[in-house]
Amino acid sequence: MESPVPFISPDIRPVTQPDIQTCKEAMVPVTEVLAQIGGKWTIHIIMALGGGPMRFSELLRGIEGVSQKMLTTTLRDLEKDGFVTRTVTPSIPPRVDYELTDLGVELRGPLGSISRFAHANRHRVDEARHRFAEREAEARRLAW
Repeated sequence: MESPVPFISPDIRPVTQPDIQTCKEAMVPVTEVLAQIGGKWTIHIIMALGGGPMRFSELLRGIEGVSQKMLTTTLRDLEKDGFVTRTVTPSIPPRVDYELTDLGVELRGPLGSISRFAHANRHRVDEARHRFAEREAEARRLAW
Protein backbone atom coordinates (compact mmCIF):
# COMPACT_ATOMS: atom_id res chain seq x y z
CA MET A 1 0.00 0.00 0.00
CA GLU A 2 1.28 3.43 -0.95
CA SER A 3 1.87 5.74 1.99
CA PRO A 4 0.39 9.21 1.51
CA VAL A 5 2.87 12.02 0.94
CA PRO A 6 1.41 15.33 2.12
CA PHE A 7 1.20 18.24 -0.30
CA ILE A 8 -0.67 21.52 -0.09
CA SER A 9 -3.23 22.36 -2.74
CA PRO A 10 -4.41 25.88 -3.64
CA ASP A 11 -7.28 25.61 -1.16
CA ILE A 12 -4.78 24.65 1.61
CA ARG A 13 -6.13 21.19 2.29
CA PRO A 14 -3.70 18.28 2.61
CA VAL A 15 -3.66 16.02 -0.42
CA THR A 16 -1.98 12.73 -1.15
CA GLN A 17 0.44 11.67 -3.87
CA PRO A 18 -2.26 10.64 -6.39
CA ASP A 19 -3.68 14.17 -6.20
CA ILE A 20 -0.41 15.88 -7.16
CA GLN A 21 -1.37 16.10 -10.85
CA THR A 22 -4.61 17.80 -9.85
CA CYS A 23 -2.59 20.29 -7.77
CA LYS A 24 -0.18 20.96 -10.63
CA GLU A 25 -3.07 21.60 -13.01
CA ALA A 26 -4.77 23.89 -10.49
CA MET A 27 -1.58 25.95 -10.15
CA VAL A 28 -1.22 26.70 -13.89
CA PRO A 29 -3.39 29.85 -13.86
CA VAL A 30 -1.76 31.02 -10.62
CA THR A 31 1.70 30.62 -12.11
CA GLU A 32 0.69 32.44 -15.29
CA VAL A 33 -0.80 35.43 -13.45
CA LEU A 34 2.11 35.64 -11.00
CA ALA A 35 4.55 35.62 -13.92
CA GLN A 36 2.77 38.66 -15.35
CA ILE A 37 2.22 40.66 -12.17
CA GLY A 38 5.65 39.74 -10.83
CA GLY A 39 7.35 41.81 -13.50
CA LYS A 40 9.45 44.68 -12.22
CA TRP A 41 7.26 47.41 -13.73
CA THR A 42 3.79 45.84 -13.67
CA ILE A 43 2.89 46.88 -10.13
CA HIS A 44 4.07 50.44 -10.78
CA ILE A 45 1.94 50.69 -13.91
CA ILE A 46 -1.18 49.13 -12.38
CA MET A 47 -0.99 51.40 -9.34
CA ALA A 48 -0.29 54.51 -11.47
CA LEU A 49 -3.29 53.80 -13.69
CA GLY A 50 -5.48 53.39 -10.61
CA GLY A 51 -5.99 57.15 -10.67
CA GLY A 52 -7.48 57.02 -14.16
CA PRO A 53 -6.30 57.04 -17.76
CA MET A 54 -2.79 58.26 -18.46
CA ARG A 55 -0.82 59.08 -21.55
CA PHE A 56 2.30 57.08 -22.32
CA SER A 57 4.47 60.13 -21.66
CA GLU A 58 2.84 60.67 -18.24
CA LEU A 59 3.57 57.08 -17.27
CA LEU A 60 7.15 57.37 -18.51
CA ARG A 61 7.73 60.53 -16.45
CA GLY A 62 5.86 59.22 -13.42
CA ILE A 63 7.52 55.82 -13.04
CA GLU A 64 11.08 56.47 -11.98
CA GLY A 65 13.69 54.28 -13.63
CA VAL A 66 11.55 52.68 -16.33
CA SER A 67 12.88 52.91 -19.86
CA GLN A 68 10.68 53.66 -22.84
CA LYS A 69 11.31 50.12 -24.16
CA MET A 70 10.38 48.42 -20.87
CA LEU A 71 7.29 50.58 -20.43
CA THR A 72 6.16 49.74 -23.97
CA THR A 73 6.81 46.02 -23.47
CA THR A 74 5.05 45.87 -20.11
CA LEU A 75 2.05 47.86 -21.33
CA ARG A 76 1.71 45.52 -24.34
CA ASP A 77 1.81 42.48 -22.06
CA LEU A 78 -0.79 44.03 -19.75
CA GLU A 79 -2.99 44.85 -22.73
CA LYS A 80 -2.59 41.31 -24.12
CA ASP A 81 -3.63 39.82 -20.77
CA GLY A 82 -6.66 42.12 -20.45
CA PHE A 83 -5.48 44.33 -17.57
CA VAL A 84 -5.08 47.53 -19.61
CA THR A 85 -6.70 49.12 -22.65
CA ARG A 86 -4.85 51.27 -25.15
CA THR A 87 -6.65 54.07 -26.95
CA VAL A 88 -5.06 55.95 -29.83
CA THR A 89 -6.51 59.38 -30.64
CA PRO A 90 -5.55 60.57 -34.12
CA SER A 91 -3.64 63.82 -33.78
CA ILE A 92 -0.16 65.09 -34.47
CA PRO A 93 1.60 63.57 -32.66
CA PRO A 94 -0.84 60.70 -32.00
CA ARG A 95 -2.24 60.66 -28.47
CA VAL A 96 -2.04 57.27 -26.77
CA ASP A 97 -3.89 56.73 -23.49
CA TYR A 98 -3.80 53.71 -21.22
CA GLU A 99 -6.51 52.75 -18.75
CA LEU A 100 -7.20 49.85 -16.42
CA THR A 101 -9.89 47.42 -17.50
CA ASP A 102 -12.28 45.97 -14.91
CA LEU A 103 -9.79 43.12 -14.54
CA GLY A 104 -6.97 45.60 -13.92
CA VAL A 105 -9.04 47.45 -11.32
CA GLU A 106 -9.77 44.14 -9.60
CA LEU A 107 -6.05 43.33 -9.57
CA ARG A 108 -5.35 46.45 -7.48
CA GLY A 109 -6.90 44.74 -4.42
CA PRO A 110 -4.45 41.80 -4.26
CA LEU A 111 -1.54 44.07 -5.20
CA GLY A 112 -2.49 46.37 -2.31
CA SER A 113 -2.47 43.37 0.03
CA ILE A 114 0.96 42.32 -1.20
CA SER A 115 2.20 45.89 -0.79
CA ARG A 116 0.90 46.11 2.79
CA PHE A 117 2.49 42.73 3.60
CA ALA A 118 5.82 43.83 2.11
CA HIS A 119 5.88 47.10 4.05
CA ALA A 120 4.79 45.47 7.31
CA ASN A 121 7.39 42.69 7.05
CA ARG A 122 10.33 44.31 5.33
CA HIS A 123 12.31 44.50 8.55
CA ARG A 124 11.76 40.77 9.16
CA VAL A 125 13.05 39.93 5.69
CA ASP A 126 16.06 42.21 6.19
CA GLU A 127 16.81 40.54 9.53
CA ALA A 128 16.52 37.06 7.98
CA ARG A 129 18.89 38.06 5.15
CA HIS A 130 21.37 39.43 7.67
CA ARG A 131 21.25 36.19 9.73
CA PHE A 132 21.68 34.14 6.56
CA ALA A 133 24.69 36.21 5.46
CA GLU A 134 26.28 35.75 8.89
CA ARG A 135 25.77 31.97 8.74
CA GLU A 136 27.21 31.83 5.21
CA ALA A 137 30.24 33.89 6.24
CA GLU A 138 30.82 31.65 9.25
CA ALA A 139 30.51 28.52 7.11
CA ARG A 140 33.05 29.89 4.62
CA ARG A 141 35.39 30.82 7.45
CA LEU A 142 35.18 27.32 8.93
CA ALA A 143 35.63 25.65 5.54
CA TRP A 144 39.12 27.10 5.21
